[in-house]
Amino acid sequence: MLQAIGLTSAPRRDLPPAVDDLTFEARPGQLTALLGAPGSGRTTALRLMLELEPGRGVTYFRGRPLHQLAHPAREVGTLLGDVPGHPVRTTRGQLKLMCAVAGVPVSRAEEMLEVVGLSGVADQRLGTLSLGMDRRLGLAAALLGDPHTLVLDEPAEGLSPRENAWLYGLLRGHADHGGTVLCTFADPKEAARVADRVVTLDGGRLVADQDATAFARTRLRPRVAVATPHAARLGALVSREARAAQRSVEVVAEDGSHLSVYGSSCAEVGETAFRNGVLLHRLADEVGDTGPSVTVPPQERPERPPSSPSPPIAPRPARTPLRPLRYELRRLLGVRSTFLLAAGVLASSAVLAVLLARSGQTEPPRLLAAWPALLPLPPAALGAGLFGALAFGDEYRYPALAADRGTVPRRLGLLLAKLVVTAATALLLAALAVSVDHQALRLVYGAGVMGPARDWLGLGAGWAALTVGCAWAGLLAAGIFRATSAGLAAVLAVPVVVVPLLRRAVAGHSVRSVAGLPDRLRDLAWVRWPHALDHWLLAALHLVAEPVGAALALSLAVLVCAYLLTGLRARARW
Repeated sequence: MLQAIGLTSAPRRDLPPAVDDLTFEARPGQLTALLGAPGSGRTTALRLMLELEPGRGVTYFRGRPLHQLAHPAREVGTLLGDVPGHPVRTTRGQLKLMCAVAGVPVSRAEEMLEVVGLSGVADQRLGTLSLGMDRRLGLAAALLGDPHTLVLDEPAEGLSPRENAWLYGLLRGHADHGGTVLCTFADPKEAARVADRVVTLDGGRLVADQDATAFARTRLRPRVAVATPHAARLGALVSREARAAQRSVEVVAEDGSHLSVYGSSCAEVGETAFRNGVLLHRLADEVGDTGPSVTVPPQERPERPPSSPSPPIAPRPARTPLRPLRYELRRLLGVRSTFLLAAGVLASSAVLAVLLARSGQTEPPRLLAAWPALLPLPPAALGAGLFGALAFGDEYRYPALAADRGTVPRRLGLLLAKLVVTAATALLLAALAVSVDHQALRLVYGAGVMGPARDWLGLGAGWAALTVGCAWAGLLAAGIFRATSAGLAAVLAVPVVVVPLLRRAVAGHSVRSVAGLPDRLRDLAWVRWPHALDHWLLAALHLVAEPVGAALALSLAVLVCAYLLTGLRARARW
């Protein structure tokens, strides 16, 4: 059961609200049509129900608002517009990604491909799908969690008659199994043919709430709309004269002062009223769904207690994926740009390493990292930062996670999953870059090009910290500013802007040593750690003391605080 009570959208400027005090219900086992012309408020009503727009009112899905459902994807399936997703991701990959969001087994993706008839194009890219296939994929995503309620915004728009028949057959099957289906329609005839109940909107207000049979009988035939204080008397007179003339005329009393006369004309009804001295307030020919309002019986309306005003509706983002780590891995590995970017980084790093070794003046650590003095960062660090920036940037550009649910969630589970995956990606890229550079140098110049080894353990830790720090800086900045370019700019800002500022700030003649710090910390600490850890502690301190390390640590601290503050501010609006 879906119950919408008092839905009212927030008015914009001096315009009236797009939806004004809308109350209706969609019952289980029925397909309910939300009918209205473009601009009547249909889509806004759905977005208010799904808590995607600010306003007032409440919508109950089997007795609970959406934000109180533990697993919304398992209770409500939605399809608003096209399927959002990366255009190079496959249909199978998209559904597997959504399985991690809904917390359902990955085998559910294959089942839904069979149900919607997309098994033959499971490996086809989203960007190449036709409109009909895109709608099928959207329905598959909506049905992944086996929800009780489906909320769909004109799912058949632009489809062929054959695809229409398939679509409505699938929705009818869901309703026949006890589910609730709510669809928006712009065509009254299609709504009457498909739906069990029709809720009509006009100007954001409820015009009629009828079963499909009554809707087709009273609102789809040409009629004469009459308004008179003597409706009962005029109706009896018109019916008596039609029987006497052996004409088929039907008179329907809409309420105490309105009549709808079918099978007659304005001239005939007006003459009858004139001959019998009946006062008319309105007399008009009407066709289609433009007739007078139909009063909905009070017992059929969901009502709220008069003492409780409509609660405010605040847009709420989607919850963290129920399986965030699995979701993030599939997001990263499900597009070919990941592998193309990694290949480009490794190739450019190898070429730079070979060119640097030709001069013979580059130190071995910079040679293996392919870090010339002209570049602010080596290719591997820039690539790690770009991977981090894409981790959040693609969420806003291709919102697979937030399909039909508004903005990307800023929750701890999703952030931790992205931090772990981007760190692992950065470490793997750093190790591969060093290995590829070393092999390229040996291949071109021989085994003696690297010179004697010195403190490779500390240098390796610094290299790993640099790449992971760049990846996290790009990730956090892209999450704050909602753009990949902002994440990459934050990575480049560390050596270009922050490092010079730090050098200028600490410029001076006073130098202090931290050589005895591990012993002093051991004396103060309650737990005695092994002396072998002193080397690692000093290495970490030396990393932070380096200009790039200090600048990166400072940038990460600022970005973490900014991310937390923006998340708290967004949560305060809820």
